[in-house]
Amino acid sequence: MPSAYKMRIGDEWEEADEFFDDINPATEQVIARFPKGTGEDVNAAVDAALDSFDGWSETPPPVRGRILRDVAVLLAKDKERFGRLVATEMGKVLPEALGDVQEAIDTFEYFAGEGRRLFGNTTTSELRRKFSMTVRKPIGVMGLISPWNFPFAIPAWKLAPALVCGNTVVFKPSSDTPLCAWELVNLLVKAGVPPGVVNMVTGPASTVGEAVVKHKDIEGISFTGSRETGRWITANAGLKKVSLELGGKNPIIVMDDADLGLAVDGIIWGAFGTTGQRCTAASRVIAHKSIKKKLVDELVNRAKKLRLGSGLVKTTDVGPLVNKAAVEKTQRYVEIGQKEGAKMLCGGRRPSGKGYFYQPTIFDNVAKHMRIAREEIFGPVLSVLECGSLDEAIDIANSVDYGLSSAIYTRDVNKAFRMIEKIDAGLTYVNSSTIGSEVHLPFGGEKRSGNTREAGILGIDEFSHVKTVYVDYSGKLQRAQIDLEK
Repeated sequence: MPSAYKMRIGDEWEEADEFFDDINPATEQVIARFPKGTGEDVNAAVDAALDSFDGWSETPPPVRGRILRDVAVLLAKDKERFGRLVATEMGKVLPEALGDVQEAIDTFEYFAGEGRRLFGNTTTSELRRKFSMTVRKPIGVMGLISPWNFPFAIPAWKLAPALVCGNTVVFKPSSDTPLCAWELVNLLVKAGVPPGVVNMVTGPASTVGEAVVKHKDIEGISFTGSRETGRWITANAGLKKVSLELGGKNPIIVMDDADLGLAVDGIIWGAFGTTGQRCTAASRVIAHKSIKKKLVDELVNRAKKLRLGSGLVKTTDVGPLVNKAAVEKTQRYVEIGQKEGAKMLCGGRRPSGKGYFYQPTIFDNVAKHMRIAREEIFGPVLSVLECGSLDEAIDIANSVDYGLSSAIYTRDVNKAFRMIEKIDAGLTYVNSSTIGSEVHLPFGGEKRSGNTREAGILGIDEFSHVKTVYVDYSGKLQRAQIDLEK
């Protein structure tokens, strides 16, 4: 019988009346059971977060930072076990799973340092004997809602800056990867986060997620997930600070002067790494017509050789999709692409047997108006479009609603900088794939890809308020904009 886990509320691991199954997507076996939380559980978690807020927000930021540093140490000490857990629970291959854990380590290390760098600004006043500055203040109780595809890294992206800024937290992890979330929260407890500062409530979005978003005492929401859910949060959160990272339809442009071997490596990695289940996955290739056939032939050759299987098996190149619904969605889009007139060159089906696997799939003859070229599939499906110039490629790239990541392969520095200038994307890579962000740089998109910049110094902005302070030591009434000297 799989182990039954508990939620974290206040200083207790709380029992529940109902549970849901946590499933290994490679085997379809139940690996754990987690509480099906309720709105009442969210209320209790918010109460605990409110009770602990004054004590935590008044704790000196360097002390908060030392706790985050200790979390990084604990993660690193047990990195192999956590990586194998990611490969088991989420499905990604072990090297990527270990990278997921390393990203969490790096994130906690980075934001531990921000405990001594919660900088404001000082500036001059327009009046004599008046001092002006800004200081950072915590937002309050934060609701953190994380996805399943990076079950250690993305919660770390949210938890670390939220905590170092002095906020307390109600954390709702994805129901596809609750065990990774439980392990991370357990490490925070071991590292010395005080009771009530981090609370975790597991369960469905329809109850737990809705209760978090609508709760009157939660002052900020940080969400990573689908655009549709992001829209719902925007409509229902009220006057909260809301940070949304909502996915992408990311292009790789391959120009006629590109190193094609390097481009193929980047495209295969970007399209089929994590089984295409990254918001930054390369789902579109926009290839110059003079090199497109050669590029496509090599992409198909490489894709056909990718080996499907459990992420724990060393020979596996592509792991499973996260659940049955993801397989069905991928199959649905493959059928849409065929009906729209795109040419499927490889893949296009689910192998027989256990596990939520799907073959790496490539479509050629894709037009920019087709749904497979415009909508986020979140599976191992790549669309190839043709262009005759860089300007046409950029036009195709910008024709979708999303604007998260982008890449170009070219040997011409002028083309590279033209791309950087004109592409609608929060991230642009030159001669590299669309995936591979580093934790000390901002992450986020434009257009319908969201409104946030997590990671790096801008991550602090997402989890803090800026207070402007004026100190007038003139000893008389001075009126800004009125008593300005000529």
